[in-house]
Amino acid sequence: MRVDIGVFAHNEAAGIAAMVARLLAQDILRDPAFSVRVLVLANGCLDGTAAQAQRDGVEVVDLPEGGKSRTWNRFVQDLARRHTDVLVFADADIAFCDAGALRRLVQALDAHWVINSQPVKDIVARPEGLSGMDKIIAAAGGGLDDWKTAICGQLYAMPAAVARRFHLPIGLPVEDGFLRAMVLTDALTGPEDFSRIAGADGVFHIYSSERSINALIGHQVRIVIGSAINFAAFGAVSAVPVAQRHAELARAAGDPGWLGAVLRKALPRWPFGFVPGHFLIKRLTRAAATPRDLLRPKRLLVTILGFGFDLVVYCRAQWAMWRGTGVGHW
Repeated sequence: MRVDIGVFAHNEAAGIAAMVARLLAQDILRDPAFSVRVLVLANGCLDGTAAQAQRDGVEVVDLPEGGKSRTWNRFVQDLARRHTDVLVFADADIAFCDAGALRRLVQALDAHWVINSQPVKDIVARPEGLSGMDKIIAAAGGGLDDWKTAICGQLYAMPAAVARRFHLPIGLPVEDGFLRAMVLTDALTGPEDFSRIAGADGVFHIYSSERSINALIGHQVRIVIGSAINFAAFGAVSAVPVAQRHAELARAAGDPGWLGAVLRKALPRWPFGFVPGHFLIKRLTRAAATPRDLLRPKRLLVTILGFGFDLVVYCRAQWAMWRGTGVGHW
């Protein structure tokens, strides 16, 4: 089986050598059942990432233009081997659970279109010496609860033939959420098919958690902005005839101005502006579903504090979108 591994690296000079070493320690590279090619996709880097990644057994591609969705298109459509069977997508700042992680991830694909590794926060995997804030963040969850039904952009695999069905608009802040919708609906041409996405049991990766309130807010702002942008992009793709939707995605992948034009046309929208209101009230909506829980002082306090957090995120997301700084951030 031919497997191409793409490592997405943007200004990762400080850690890319260690990531390359972790990759080269994966047993899939020495398994005769696999023909593996590793590509470090250094995109838009200003810190010498490409030079630090150089090592025997790894190919480094120094791409002058940044952006994860743009780089995703280059890897899938241009840089991966034409006859490869499986593509693995990995962020440059993760650690693998063990030396067999990538082999088991690939073997778990079966008939799925996407197979995910489970994301685990570093402060959950290595809980020693945590501060009070770290413990609060760790208690919020060890990773994505929906990792078997979403797409975890940090580490996942796809059959190459499936991946090449899709193109991503340039500038998406949350490209994995956009790709999930495209996979489930085959580019909005049919109903959602949730059997296409799954998780590889026993395969996980460790990622660096945010360690401050400001970092948490910034991360959530990006997610909210990305989701709002994705909704606008879905509308633009849905506006063309069904038979032309894959072609429209290919056009969006080749035109850096496509996404910006979509946003100028679709947003702001009455009455919510740039970011739909459900991002602000989602926590309150969940609380309203079980009103008796609000009689418990601790639950009421958590709900109030959570709404305050969501309000700050919502206002900052609206401000960033109004200033035109939503597109292109990854």
